[in-house]
Amino acid sequence: MFQLSKALGLGVRNELSRASYGRRFLALWIDWLIALFSSGLLIPIYSSSLSSTLTRFVIFLFEVSLVTSLGGGSIGQRLLKLRVLSWPDYLFVKPGYIFIRTLLILLVVPTFFTDANGRGLHDRIAKTVVMKLS
Repeated sequence: MFQLSKALGLGVRNELSRASYGRRFLALWIDWLIALFSSGLLIPIYSSSLSSTLTRFVIFLFEVSLVTSLGGGSIGQRLLKLRVLSWPDYLFVKPGYIFIRTLLILLVVPTFFTDANGRGLHDRIAKTVVMKLS
């Protein structure tokens, strides 16, 4: 655990714990709002056409995948002190797995199938886990 703390820039006393569903949902909500307002720069927010919805999905996919690949968590996750790490070794995740994970989050359904460790189907497929930094 000490090496991971150093890699994440944490002190020795800081530890990781599993992220609660409430924090994860709030982080997802923050990321979706960012994608919504970012797409509003291109397409009016009140537009209800299929192209505007797809634009929001693409912006969400790009934003979350890119920021998670570079920083270990999306903007919403970083604001709430959450990190996406590889399972079971708790290291940084490769960008390909991050992209697959984010794509599965957009499908919504995989997030409802969790295992005993609280990992959704999207986390199991991408071999990731969301941890809270304390």
